[in-house]
This record gives sequence, C-alpha cells and structure tokens, in this order.
Amino acid sequence: MNHTKKREFLIRYLLDEDKRYSSMDIPINEDEQKQLLRALFNIRMPKETTLDFMQIQDEYLQEENESRGITDYHDLTPIEKGIYLWQGDISTLKCDAIVNAANSQMLGCFRPNHSCIDNCIHTFAGIQLRATCFEIMEKQGHEEETGSAKITPAFNLPSKYVIHTVGPIVEDRLTERHEKLLESCYKSCLELAEKNGLKSIAFCCISTGVFMFPNQRAAEIAVDTVKKFKEHSNIEVIFNVFKDTDLQIYRELLGTD
Repeated sequence: MNHTKKREFLIRYLLDEDKRYSSMDIPINEDEQKQLLRALFNIRMPKETTLDFMQIQDEYLQEENESRGITDYHDLTPIEKGIYLWQGDISTLKCDAIVNAANSQMLGCFRPNHSCIDNCIHTFAGIQLRATCFEIMEKQGHEEETGSAKITPAFNLPSKYVIHTVGPIVEDRLTERHEKLLESCYKSCLELAEKNGLKSIAFCCISTGVFMFPNQRAAEIAVDTVKKFKEHSNIEVIFNVFKDTDLQIYRELLGTD
C-alpha cells in the first residue's frame, strides 16, 4: 500500500467510525485529504481501534513526518554549553523530549486543523497519544494543575517523549502568581526529564499566544529558570520558537545579537 492509499484507508476508517460522517466522500486533492485526515484525528475521542488501523497509521505518520523534515538537535550549534535556540516546528525535532503546552484536560486540542502546538503534536504523534493521556487523567481523577507536568511516549514523533505542562492563562493583567506558575512549568518539566533519565529537552514558548502571557516576560522566566536549573544539571535544553518576534527576544536574552 503506497502513501496515498494509506491516507485514504485512514480517512475512510475514521469516517466510518462515526455515522454522521460515514457517507462523506473523500476529496481527490492531496492537500484536502491531508486536512480532512488531520481534522478527523483532532475530533476523535480516545477509544479502541484495530491492529490494522494502528499499523497503517504508524507507517503513514512516520512517512509523513519524514517528508516534513526532521531536525536532530545534535546538528544544531549551541549558544553556550548545553543551551540551544532553534526556530521551527517542534513536532519535527529529534531529541529526548519535547514540551507540549497542554490544556488542563490534557487530551489535546479538539479544534479541527487548529494551528496550536497541542493540536500539531497530537496529530503527528497519532491517536495513541490522546489515548495515553486519557488513561493518565482517568487514574488521576481530576484536571491537571497549572504548573505541573506529565510525561508520555512520543509515539510517531521523532522525539522519544512528550512532556505535557499546563501554563497559566493571563486574562487581565500579568501578576506575580502568573509568573510563579510559569516558572513552575519549566521546573516541573526539567525535574520530570531528569527523573526519567533524559539528556535533552526542547521547550516551546509556554503560555504565550492564546494563553496571553506577554512574550518578553515569558522568555525572561524561561531563560532564568533553565539557567538556574543547569547550575546543578547537565541536561541539554533547546529553546524552540516559531515566530520571528520570539526568535528576536530569545536572541537578545541569550546574547546572540
């Protein structure tokens, strides 16, 4: 089965899972097919599936992730010992763990084709990630607290693990409590990585964007927390940015300009 046939198989399977969509036609256009498949991944609730589906999904996603381009952090040039700055899609980064800016339900983003990091990571990891997060949350019995972290396998992503953390939401003015909670996100992720014997971790810009934490202050807290932690740790840290504005902020903070 070639790549296109695998995609069509996955789409048809997911459409047939839900009687609301079972009569929907599969688009002919490749981009439209990819958008539809991603949307179906995004809205699918955690539940059992067949071994055939899992095998074809894993093959398809690994091929898709390879075609999107994988960046091994070992190929990057450190800004200083053990600290890197990289602009790109964190879901394509190969390191021990990438950090996901999760919501308190910890199940990923259910908005079809949403551009947030939570949506992207869950899409390209595969349906196993949502299922694993669901099991963790069922055992926990309550929503994830802001500033804490959980670790899962990364499944089809190039990284080994995903560390999920819930950042603070700034609905009005920024407060000291917001800052302490964001600091806790970085500490929790670093401590969890070390506890699990990981040697490298890539941080996204936690709580910025839709969580409305000011980018400059968020970056200052991120850099300060990481540098303090690395005073007693050899873990390698990649600061991952997507937007040019964040790239410039981190360059100034890390002294690369």
